[in-house]
Amino acid sequence: MRDVTYAMGISLDGYITGPDGGLDWSAPEEEVFRFWIDETRKLGVHLLGRRLYETMLYWETAADDPSLGDAEREWVEVWNPLPKVVFSRTLTEVKGNARLATGSVAEEIARLRKEPGDGEIAIGGATLAAEAAAADLIDEYRTVVHPVLVGGGTRYFPHDERRVHLDLVESRMLTPNVAYLRHRVRR
Repeated sequence: MRDVTYAMGISLDGYITGPDGGLDWSAPEEEVFRFWIDETRKLGVHLLGRRLYETMLYWETAADDPSLGDAEREWVEVWNPLPKVVFSRTLTEVKGNARLATGSVAEEIARLRKEPGDGEIAIGGATLAAEAAAADLIDEYRTVVHPVLVGGGTRYFPHDERRVHLDLVESRMLTPNVAYLRHRVRR
């Protein structure tokens, strides 16, 4: 069965965005950007909420930008063909290799797990991940921890007062200041 993973860059105090919704503190260094490219190669499908989908829309046309470096071009080659499922109450259409979800997160994950195919089912965005976590559908939590305290914003983990036991299955430094942690849900 295909694993469901939730991976995001986070601040040391546990946020994926700052108080103003900004991500400027998490702009990846070359090594971190290459790490995300390699992680994305392992995916079979990516589930996104509307806000993350709209943030990532830039990459649909980024290949036309002559100022892109080699890593950004490689990202476009990996990200754009990846199938995406977008969860939104307001969007009526999506672009690129994406489709709007027709069911709940739990229904979509169940359907994707039954379909033939390789690669992990990734979840992007805290709201969507919180819904999947509440249904006990996440198999692994993956964090890239940046050395900054942002003091507020969108939390990586929801506050639902639910205990989940995890096993640390991998940890490493991506740069001298950025750490990667991979935790598997103990079943």
